[in-house]
Amino acid sequence: MLKAAFLILFLQLIGEFIQKYFEINIPGPVIGLVLLLGFLFLNSPKRNYFKNLRQQVIQTSESLLGYLSLLFVPIGVGVVMHLKLLEGQLLGVIAVIIFGTFATMLFTAVLFHLFNRKDTDE
Repeated sequence: MLKAAFLILFLQLIGEFIQKYFEINIPGPVIGLVLLLGFLFLNSPKRNYFKNLRQQVIQTSESLLGYLSLLFVPIGVGVVMHLKLLEGQLLGVIAVIIFGTFATMLFTAVLFHLFNRKDTDE
């Protein structure tokens, strides 16, 4: 579990470095997640380069997901502290929330359809 946690945090660090060095507008942790996704694809069950490490990363990620809701507490506090700023932009904020939700649902459905079709073809 320690190796997997190190790998996750190391890839996040590499993502932060890439973001700062190349001055990309994508957050470093997102780049790190893409790198982690690439690692998991490279170590698919068909290839088995680091099967044990891949399994540890999956188990560690699943255990971390149990604490994901705690990460929303600081965001909620920040929103409550800055309600006066949001009152003037309320319609825009609501529109972005609704658009973002539907865009995410559409993107997820398209990806699910693509991956599901790929699995049934094999």
